[in-house]
Amino acid sequence: MMPRATMLLAAGVLLAAMLSVAAGKVWVPLDAWTAADPRSIIIVELRLPRTILALAVGAALGMSGAAMQGYLRNPLADPGLFGVSSGAAFGAVCSLYFGYAAQTWLLPGFALAGAAATMAALALIAGRSGSLILFTLAGMILTSITGSLTALALSLAPTPFAASEIMTWLMGALTDRSWNEVAVSVPLIVLGMMVLARTARSLDALTLGEQAARSMGVDPRRLQLAVTVGVALTVGASVAAAGVIGFVGLIVPHLVRPFAGHRPSATLLPAALGGALLLTVADSLVRLAPTVSELRLGIAMSMLGGPFFLYLLISMRRRLA
Repeated sequence: MMPRATMLLAAGVLLAAMLSVAAGKVWVPLDAWTAADPRSIIIVELRLPRTILALAVGAALGMSGAAMQGYLRNPLADPGLFGVSSGAAFGAVCSLYFGYAAQTWLLPGFALAGAAATMAALALIAGRSGSLILFTLAGMILTSITGSLTALALSLAPTPFAASEIMTWLMGALTDRSWNEVAVSVPLIVLGMMVLARTARSLDALTLGEQAARSMGVDPRRLQLAVTVGVALTVGASVAAAGVIGFVGLIVPHLVRPFAGHRPSATLLPAALGGALLLTVADSLVRLAPTVSELRLGIAMSMLGGPFFLYLLISMRRRLA
């Protein structure tokens, strides 16, 4: 039977999706969803693709964050903090810089390649050393390298339009997304989440230590490959659809873990639902904010995630003191 917390999260996701479809500078009631009502085009062509992407990207980032925290046995693990989002963003920026983004599949392909390269580097380090400190430092270095290369591409952008597109991806947004982005990104996100879901039992075994996990039949290399591929697919496709949106994979697992249990396998699905709920609500709020231009979703999540990350650090310091 589905745990009560998971059922509540699923109900919250449904309500958030309904709010997202209706909310905006112009409110569109759900009863306008008929061909005879001229407002239905707003729902079908603008609100619905955006809502689906918010749900998919939030679920992808939430589950990938939970998987990384379980795999690294580090509660501060997050795709954004370890350079995966930055690597995917650099891949997307390369496609925009060289003008390849005009073709539908190339921008997601570049983003996936950037995420995969970053995760491969991190997985290689994790395979050679059990030091989480070394792993974290490597992630920071990769973030710095990809960030500097992204800044270089921005400063050398061949046209103002290219520079504007690059800035849009870096700030993260779901504005003006269409069914094309849904068709490209959502299948890749679903595939990545399926790969991560299959690691659930192995992640549980890994909490007992690598040697104990081996004795229980866990193949560390296969697990490492599955986590690498799953996170690369989910994060790469998310960046391709929405740009860089940080801290979702850090915040959500911490919020759902007390209710879902502290086993990684019990956290994956609630983290996905919690991520979908958080990002969909946040996207609705940035549309409703009384600002001249819409606040970028990535900026809003950074404003929320930064203080939360600081709170986690202070809490860990107090427990260790």
